Amino acid sequence: MPIAKLPFTKQLAYACGMTGWSMMTNIIIVMLPYYYLPPSNAGLIPLVPQLLVFGLFNIMSLIAASGRFVDALFDPYIASLSDKSTNPKGRRIPFMKWAILPAVISCCLTFYPLVKGESMLNASWLTTTLVFFFMGATAYIIPYNALMPELTETAAEKVKLSSFQQVGFVVGIIIAAFVNNFADLVQHNFDIADRNQAVQYTIWGIAVVAGLIMLIPVLAIDERKYSNSKPSHLPLLPAISKTFSNRNFKYYLISDFSFYMALSIISSGLLFFVTVLLKLPESIGGVLMGAMVVGSLLFYPLINYLSKKIGKKPIILFSFGLLSLIFVAIYFLGKFPFSSTIQIYMLVLSAAFPLASLGILPNAILAEIAQQDAIDTGENREGMFFAVKYLFVKLGQTLGIALFAFLTVYGKDPGNDHGLRMNGICGFALCILALIFFSQFKEQKPTA
Repeated sequence: MPIAKLPFTKQLAYACGMTGWSMMTNIIIVMLPYYYLPPSNAGLIPLVPQLLVFGLFNIMSLIAASGRFVDALFDPYIASLSDKSTNPKGRRIPFMKWAILPAVISCCLTFYPLVKGESMLNASWLTTTLVFFFMGATAYIIPYNALMPELTETAAEKVKLSSFQQVGFVVGIIIAAFVNNFADLVQHNFDIADRNQAVQYTIWGIAVVAGLIMLIPVLAIDERKYSNSKPSHLPLLPAISKTFSNRNFKYYLISDFSFYMALSIISSGLLFFVTVLLKLPESIGGVLMGAMVVGSLLFYPLINYLSKKIGKKPIILFSFGLLSLIFVAIYFLGKFPFSSTIQIYMLVLSAAFPLASLGILPNAILAEIAQQDAIDTGENREGMFFAVKYLFVKLGQTLGIALFAFLTVYGKDPGNDHGLRMNGICGFALCILALIFFSQFKEQKPTA
């Protein structure tokens, strides 16, 4: 249990860590396909060949998958080191501190291709930089999330801190979604003719700011004061095995994986949906994300209230159902009998509630699972629970990006958009899968 209550200012400082991490991670998710395999009307030049390997996978799919595969192997290793750490400054904060600089540098280098034009050399470079970025981001986020159950005591406190954390996450999404808007300003104010170069400078600036924001919880939170958790003594493989043996955790894991795979389809495809299916300017992407986040924030008090009254499970099941319908609507974008602007705003605002609830509640649920497991087993393996979660989150994100990139082979340009529309059907199926598995989750009764 925490030896001191985490004050409000420290809760905000904790949320800042998620903001910075989200900024960089979502730059990768949002901009990677658009920057390296842009649609014909983007003003950017393609940087990797649109080739099929084995007749199934294009180069971008394989790059994303290979980077995440190496990172996935790194997740449990970092979790085990953090769980077993006897560092006098704490089990989590020291890892977070040393992860920031490698993450920032590798994020910048990801958008600095070696060749100006389509080249397999760019593909090799991209694979390498992504591996290092994902490893740096993992070394930060696994210990960061493992802090939550250690800094909170009651279920209500977990939901509250998770809410602040989710606000930080969506702020990061907004900033990442405004890359093209910021690039417009950079291009205009510094008289840069090369659009690719303007986007590069923008991403470098955002990545540096993100790193500074990630430093806030490192400097503001004294782990020794607000947490008295004990190091785990389990070796790596037994710790992984015991984590997977938790029944509730397995159902949680599969539904979370499906959700993040679907969410990556939206993130990777947003600029394509806007510019190709609806023929709107790419600069509206950031405005749309801002509208969705403001809409989400309005639901946060309601979600906190309902989670205490009816529990978290019914809210999550409803959110998966609503999100599945939103994906169906993606398939028909540009074909509804009203303006493109109204279509996209209706879609984005409809997603506000499910994205708010699915951002707040799952982390609070996982904190409860990890805390209860520690009580039942006597082993503090919070880091391993979050490592396995993020292993599946990353696999979901990777497969989501890979699926989106693969479907672009079947059409990603105005007049040839079938591949983009098929993402809506795939997202629908993933949300239904998440709903089915989470329906088997057994929730504890809401407590104060």
